[in-house]
Amino acid sequence: MTTPGQNDFASQEVIRPAAVLSETSARQILQGLSEDDVHAGGHWWTRVGTWRRYESPWAEGTDEPGEAVHIGTISSVYDSPARYCVTIFRVSLTAYGLRQGWTTASLCDDAFKHAGLTLEDCPRASLAPPPKPFSPLQRDSGPPR
Repeated sequence: MTTPGQNDFASQEVIRPAAVLSETSARQILQGLSEDDVHAGGHWWTRVGTWRRYESPWAEGTDEPGEAVHIGTISSVYDSPARYCVTIFRVSLTAYGLRQGWTTASLCDDAFKHAGLTLEDCPRASLAPPPKPFSPLQRDSGPPR
């Protein structure tokens, strides 16, 4: 059972441009996070698209955090922008995590260390310019009749 308020986020940061993990880096990170799983004495609970960092492992044999305090969450998209790549687009920190000194960069760095990366040196998604505003003068009238 979770403690009331333990999953309330005090800070959310959208990473722009998003960090993009190559297939090799993504595999290394996911393997490292699975080895550092809360069910095996570690600090991470991962699901597709959500990587949660806890202060301590979960009690043996449980499927709930119990007394383990949630530090923050990394949100990701798998197979984007290419197959087997992982795009990291948001980091959310709990009030407890902020009080303990965690930042967007330090949470990402803790996960990315399994591939020898930091958020700062992680490759980024390319940003396309936004579309031009609609103008009736630029309207396509279709093929000639």
